[in-house]
Amino acid sequence: MNKLKQRWGIETNFQLIIIFIVFAITGSASAWLSKPFCFWLGITKEDLGYWFTPVRLILIFPIYQVLLVLIGFLFGQFNFFWAFEKKMLKRMGLGFLFKE
Repeated sequence: MNKLKQRWGIETNFQLIIIFIVFAITGSASAWLSKPFCFWLGITKEDLGYWFTPVRLILIFPIYQVLLVLIGFLFGQFNFFWAFEKKMLKRMGLGFLFKE
């Protein structure tokens, strides 16, 4: 745990537990929200067949990104998750979204 705390720049075990909780809630919430979002967009398993799952996973990604920062804010960890988000998107080649 100490290596992870050092890598993320975290000082306490409590903060690490909060971050793990935020990741867990965000993952579950984004998967749960993807179903009504697909319904709203008119994306159904009957229409797409075996392509439904990859399309749904692609839809989950932006939902997850937004929820990660939002839920992190609610748990008082906005700075950590905002930095985490920027770093992840830069590694994916989307660094142009953030002006430094």
